[in-house]
Amino acid sequence: MNNNDFKPYVPAEKITPEITITSVIMGIILAVIFGAANAYLGLRVGMTVSASIPAAVISMGVIRKILRKNSILESNMVQTIGSAGESLAAGAIFTMPALFLWAEEGLCEMPGIIEITAIALCGGILGVLFMIPLRNALIVKEHATLLYPEGTACAEVLLAGEVGGSDAGTVFSGMGFAAVFKFIIDGLKVVPADISRVFSSFKGEFGVEIYPALAGVGYIVGPRIASYMFTGSLLGWMVIIPAMALFGADAVMYPGTATIGEMFADGGASALWSSYLRYIGAGAIAIGGLISLIKSLPLICSTFKDSLKALKNSSGEANVSRTAKDMPISIVVGAIAFIAVVIWLIPVVPVNLLGAVIIVVFGFFFATVSSRMVGLIGSSNNPVSGMCIATLLVATIIFKATGNTGIAGMTGAIAIGSVICIIAAIAGDTSQDLKTGYLLGATPVKQQIGEVIGTIASAFAIGGVLYLLNNAWGYGSAEVPAPQATLMKMIVEGIMGGELPWNLVFIGVFLGICMEILRIPVMPFAIGLYLPIYLTAGIMSGGVVRGLMDIRKKTPEYVKQKQSTRGTLYCAGMIAGEGLVGIALAILAVAGISPDISGMLNLGSIGGLVIFALMIALLVKFAFGKKKA
Repeated sequence: MNNNDFKPYVPAEKITPEITITSVIMGIILAVIFGAANAYLGLRVGMTVSASIPAAVISMGVIRKILRKNSILESNMVQTIGSAGESLAAGAIFTMPALFLWAEEGLCEMPGIIEITAIALCGGILGVLFMIPLRNALIVKEHATLLYPEGTACAEVLLAGEVGGSDAGTVFSGMGFAAVFKFIIDGLKVVPADISRVFSSFKGEFGVEIYPALAGVGYIVGPRIASYMFTGSLLGWMVIIPAMALFGADAVMYPGTATIGEMFADGGASALWSSYLRYIGAGAIAIGGLISLIKSLPLICSTFKDSLKALKNSSGEANVSRTAKDMPISIVVGAIAFIAVVIWLIPVVPVNLLGAVIIVVFGFFFATVSSRMVGLIGSSNNPVSGMCIATLLVATIIFKATGNTGIAGMTGAIAIGSVICIIAAIAGDTSQDLKTGYLLGATPVKQQIGEVIGTIASAFAIGGVLYLLNNAWGYGSAEVPAPQATLMKMIVEGIMGGELPWNLVFIGVFLGICMEILRIPVMPFAIGLYLPIYLTAGIMSGGVVRGLMDIRKKTPEYVKQKQSTRGTLYCAGMIAGEGLVGIALAILAVAGISPDISGMLNLGSIGGLVIFALMIALLVKFAFGKKKA
């Protein structure tokens, strides 16, 4: 199909509301909500979920049903602004908690909220700006070849809402039920958060955390990815830990200070996980990120070459119609240069001139790569972690070679990695949103302004969220283990000072290589190996529900598709609901207020199983249930 023949849903000559007070306020609220919820989720399980479709559905429900307005482009603007929060949070939580961990160790001062906000703001706005000159090359010129799955799906949801309403109630139901469950479990604490069984003679441990967000994640990622994560945990907690406890009971191995047998007797399998297994998992995650990047290198190189070529060929075209108006290139280039200077000069960002140059060069490269890759394979498969690891490796090596060593070099490397990670995440999100807008007939420059608005709102919120969660529980704890950030910290420390149990890391590296040889996706397996088994068992429960839905043979495909979408919306609501209550409980914890009534009422493991069964039953009801006409 000739792209010149493409006609969007709203014609270029038709002017409809887009950036309005309603869309901006709703978008900012959703950006903060989904940003905070995804930050909490990512710090718990090492992965986030897309907020575009839930944001679009909520905006349709409010704008069409409550405000009685009928503007699809206004709803699109809400999801454009709202989805920026999730992407910025994903980039921030993968790296910046490392600064908190170093501060806890006494190596540096605690990062200030202004510093966190500045880093997030610079990375987020650069991610949007780098994508603007690529829009015509990637979104328009390659409309037929780059499908941008999430962006296309979001457009379909908005178009379906134009015809037959929306499923906003499903999202809100998920938020409400998850909020109640989370408050019962972690607020009132009348049931245990995890139900586990230690096998004393076998030296293994099995359990499940009964949180709604875990089941929601499992449903969204599906049975295949959930099973890979669960397999990684099974190998760690039912093979590696028992083997260590059985064969090395009398051994004292770094970084542990007691014998393995004593550690297991005092803390069970969790003690061995904390001291040993998570380093094996970190090695597997690192090699998984690098493998995904290496496998993508041919595509990355051709992508960058084709994108620059298309950008050059389209640079002289006049953008005249409403649906072809981008932010002026002079403003884009000027803003990029200004932000680079700001990164270099302002003292709250620990990056020197060399670091600012690295950010601009790597940022534009990875923004281009991220945009094209999410267009081909979707945001879920975008190797952002691999890009961040590659950036950290290069930055840390350069800093060490130029004499910028010690904690100053390490914090500088993490700051660079944070900006690059946010750039890649925001560029991918912006690409999906621009694809949605292209299909619907939105005005690109207005969407780009919307992305900047969402990024600014999220940047100012993420610092408070990171501080709040750290003050409430501390990164590296069971509540917020921050797996990705801990890995990035290990990488930088390993290069700068070599203070890592490299034998354990290399065990993980070669386990990851074995998985790659067996054609098993390394990253989900590695994340499962790194995380406690309680988390991945909870994720697996949601994956099982999704698997039962997918294997039905007598149900028509269009019915399964509708039910699957409804289940996804419900699960997105569950994740947001739990995240918001988690943030609220963190506020109470910092304030010294506890709603804990476990001393008066404690239902024990049986009560926990009942809550868990009810949670899964509600997921089944919303996913499989028939929707009223």
